[in-house]
Amino acid sequence: MPWLQLSLQIDSTSAREAADEMEAAGAASVTLEDAEDSPLLEPAPGETPLWPTVVVTGLFDSEILQDLTRLQESAVWKSRRGFHLSRVPDRAWEREWLKHFRPRRFGRHLWVCPAGLTPEDDGAGVILTLDPGLAFGTGTHETTALCLQWLDAHPPENLRVLDFGCGSGILAIAAALLGARIVYARDIDPQALEATRNNALRNEVADRVLTAPADGEIPGCDLLISNILAGTLMDLAPNFARALPGGAQVVLSGILAEQAAAVIEAYSPWFGLQQLAEQDGWILLAGHRQETD
Repeated sequence: MPWLQLSLQIDSTSAREAADEMEAAGAASVTLEDAEDSPLLEPAPGETPLWPTVVVTGLFDSEILQDLTRLQESAVWKSRRGFHLSRVPDRAWEREWLKHFRPRRFGRHLWVCPAGLTPEDDGAGVILTLDPGLAFGTGTHETTALCLQWLDAHPPENLRVLDFGCGSGILAIAAALLGARIVYARDIDPQALEATRNNALRNEVADRVLTAPADGEIPGCDLLISNILAGTLMDLAPNFARALPGGAQVVLSGILAEQAAAVIEAYSPWFGLQQLAEQDGWILLAGHRQETD
């Protein structure tokens, strides 16, 4: 089916209205992007900030978008700074980016490879075969890379591991391949749990990677690894403290360098954390649960 893509450049104050108008006109999807490369930091709870100037893009069935009258009569159309209409070939867009996903090594031994490919190095060590599906986590983002490098340097042999916010399952499966006795994979997204289960089967570790929704009970473990947003990590600190025994290891990522001090402070009543690594402005914190009386 041929598609048409309509993009409006507009002030942030009108962006939501523009998105609503596109949906009302039959858009199959609507996305909002920064028009001017403006920074956008992690929002406070309950906030949904936007960039000063936004590009609102709607994807339409070409048969639906024959008549732009509805949009052209709207206030947001009249307030636009510019627009662009183009024809888009039909593709599986949610998987199109995988064409650029290539085998990559993390640390000395651990490789992550897309399904169907193998490392060029014939002497490759531990190979994790991955199809992320619609979930986050291929190793290309700095925060995931930091966690994979840590796991490669500290194999969790015979440990109980909790991957909280598992995404595609990349960290949970890496832990299992590196010797973990059992791995608990938790996420709020059902698609992430499905991707984790599928990837665990693909890597023949499904018997040791156990998935469950993140809103359930947090299991006890010897190693907690969590690569999610700093604000959420801080909110979860008391929950992690209740679940983890004294001496348990903790590895946290998804944290910008300027957020590290706040995360360390939030965990300080229960955990001794320190910054171990940084990559392109993202950092990894690690430490232990303090012994309890």
